[in-house]
Amino acid sequence: MLTSVALRTSTRRTTVCVNKPQQRGFIEGFWSSDKAPAKDFSGVANFKIYRYNREKDAKPYTQVYPVDLKNCGPMVLDALIKIKSDIDPTLTFRRSCREGICGSCSMNISGTNGLACLRPIKESLDETNTVNIYPLPHMPVIRDLVPDLNNFYDQHKSIRPWLEPGAEAEASPKETYQSPADRKQLDGLYECILCACCSTSCPSYWWAGDKDYLGPAILLQAYRWLIDSRDKSQSERLKVLTQKEGQVYKCHTILNCTRVCPKGLNPGKAIQRVKAAIAKDVNMFGISKNLDTSFHK
Repeated sequence: MLTSVALRTSTRRTTVCVNKPQQRGFIEGFWSSDKAPAKDFSGVANFKIYRYNREKDAKPYTQVYPVDLKNCGPMVLDALIKIKSDIDPTLTFRRSCREGICGSCSMNISGTNGLACLRPIKESLDETNTVNIYPLPHMPVIRDLVPDLNNFYDQHKSIRPWLEPGAEAEASPKETYQSPADRKQLDGLYECILCACCSTSCPSYWWAGDKDYLGPAILLQAYRWLIDSRDKSQSERLKVLTQKEGQVYKCHTILNCTRVCPKGLNPGKAIQRVKAAIAKDVNMFGISKNLDTSFHK
């Protein structure tokens, strides 16, 4: 039986002054937060890690591992690898590239979702020099820090995440042209690595991710294909996104997703553009046909 871990993720937000606060809509840089200050510490740090083995544990527990930072790499993933190699080989977690590209080592570190390979230990220490590590919040746990992402990947598959250029383009021996301006619309979208940090920081996804809400990561991916000038299936894609009302509209612009994205992307903005694309497609309220759905001006 799978268990689910529930955490309260930090929602601390810092507002940044903008030149034209009277403008409505998304404001670049409005939601942001500074990185945690790095502690000047090089002694023994404690890593308090969530443990659960469904084959033998009745319920989850946490285990503390002391690690001498003088003999360890700078990142949280370095500490996890050292613990598994030198202290407890039963500790289980995902990892691959160690460069923030694959998204495998996503987890909740000191209350905030992120990639262990990109999170410095000294920025994760609390006042007792402890790093608290849990699996991604509100996801079924297979073992220790490994969540079950099958539902997440099924949702990704449901939006048809591939280019559909149309029969004419597929039959043509020529390449499909895309202008530099059209290509620019994909910036801030194609870089998503599907680590699920954003979706699992979203309260709406916590409560409805296993029902109908697609969540920030999947909706950002959906918009990436909606805005691609080479794709000819925009109408079909919008139909997929409106099969259930909650697939898109359970987003309440809390913007935890944008705050935690380890790639610096803005899923919250992409979701608003998806909503605009749907409204424009049906000319909602009779005034939506001229809505701007571009990602970059």
